[in-house]
Amino acid sequence: MSRRPPRGEYIETDTGNKVARKATLVGTQNIMLGGKTVIQPEVMIRGDLIRSIQSSSSSSSGGTPNNTAVAIGRYCFLSRASCLRPPGRLYKGAFTYMPLRMGDHVFVGPSSVIQAASIGNHVHIGANVVVGEFAIIKDYVRVLDETIVPPNMVIPSFSIVAGQPARVIGEVPEGGHEAFELRELYKTVGNNPQPALS
Repeated sequence: MSRRPPRGEYIETDTGNKVARKATLVGTQNIMLGGKTVIQPEVMIRGDLIRSIQSSSSSSSGGTPNNTAVAIGRYCFLSRASCLRPPGRLYKGAFTYMPLRMGDHVFVGPSSVIQAASIGNHVHIGANVVVGEFAIIKDYVRVLDETIVPPNMVIPSFSIVAGQPARVIGEVPEGGHEAFELRELYKTVGNNPQPALS
């Protein structure tokens, strides 16, 4: 009989990230996780979609180009079957991808597809949401389930967004900011989950 401990459902990194063994991370060398981030099973992160055009300044100075395709902050939660893809466009006659940047305490609901240029801190994205290419979501935003955020849309801070296409339908109430904290949710996931505090 093997003396090794049983393999858990999640791989835990030195910085506290919990990555499900059944998640698909392509191009991991181009994916940066800030720490304490949860990546659930069936999540797809496309780190292979990197900027293909190098600026002339980085190549002439001999420095290594910054090839981060997806940068995720601390205490983020990527729900089952969600997908993060860097946005792409024609640039100087060639198709290339730009980095996808995500702040801290970002919740991405199940089966959502994110192709934003940037997502701020303390953002809650519901289930089955599509965030179009180069959209910018500022801090403290709640995107309701089934919303389609069109490409290039900028969503201001403290907004509640819904619809197909998305539009601002309200604002996050004063004092409602604690609802965006994901520290307790982080503790409920992994190989040794702790029950959520009631």
